[in-house]
Amino acid sequence: MHDVALVAGVSHQTVSRVLNQHPNVRTETRARVVAAIATLGYRRNSAARTLVTQRSSTIGIITSGSTLWGPSSALIAVERAARAAGYFVSVASLMSTEPALVAEALAYFHGQSVEGIVVIAPEAALAHAADPLPGEVPVVLVSADIEPSAGVRITSVDQEAGARMATRHLVGLGHRSIAHIAGPQPWFDAAARQRGWEAELRSAGLRVAPPLAGDWTAFSGYAAGQRLLGGRLPTAVFASNDLMALGLIRALHDAGVDVPGDVSVVGFDDIPGAAHFIPGLTTVRQDFDALGRQCIDILLGALSGETDASVPIRPTLIVRESSSRHRAPSRRVPVHR
Repeated sequence: MHDVALVAGVSHQTVSRVLNQHPNVRTETRARVVAAIATLGYRRNSAARTLVTQRSSTIGIITSGSTLWGPSSALIAVERAARAAGYFVSVASLMSTEPALVAEALAYFHGQSVEGIVVIAPEAALAHAADPLPGEVPVVLVSADIEPSAGVRITSVDQEAGARMATRHLVGLGHRSIAHIAGPQPWFDAAARQRGWEAELRSAGLRVAPPLAGDWTAFSGYAAGQRLLGGRLPTAVFASNDLMALGLIRALHDAGVDVPGDVSVVGFDDIPGAAHFIPGLTTVRQDFDALGRQCIDILLGALSGETDASVPIRPTLIVRESSSRHRAPSRRVPVHR
């Protein structure tokens, strides 16, 4: 920085102001400093800066490393929001929650002097990964349907509300037999979506049949569809994610069952391409950008000593061609036995 100041003909403090985007620097002075930086190939030494400022401008993120739509989208959204707020992120993907691996990740973050930690915990295994840290650095948990540990702040999309939207939509179309393909129950999102489906059916005075088990994949949705075809078909199905809805629609198609003429289908997530399914998929969209912003806002608030609780982000129902008003079938719906 002293070399940059010498070439630009300014003080060391002026170089610091330019690097930190301080507004009180004249345009021509800023231009000289920027030109000197380019000429000398100057790069900030982040370790030295951390020693001086006691700030690393880095946030640690612990995640399961899942490539599924929800967790991966949440990770990207948090990273974008952090960058917009002037922070970089350091990610630890834990394929296992063995204590030694968790301790190693936390020690790594401690060595980086991270200013806060975000835990993206779609499953119970990661929910308490950062429990040793509250009091040292702020911790924000991105997870639905969980009571956080003391000192841990939480943010999430309201999964139960989204499931109720989907089910209410089908009830409003006149459907009285609405099945559910559930996600794997160790996942908080799956449990919350199943609970929302059940609550909305009970609110409408409708029977709650046992849900069909799925594992988020289109294959499991296809298998669930085959199980439905082995008995009396419902007039509508709410699948806990879009991929399972896709598999279900294929199973119904292969059996000659029309969607939505014979069975309406609603998914959850609004993954890329959902509008181009045949038919276009009615689904619930999660606002991951809002989730990322809220997560970082909570973290920055915690760094400033704020303790305000967050409100879960409300999803949006996207209505497309896969759901329609219930009508008596004009022909016998084919069933595989």
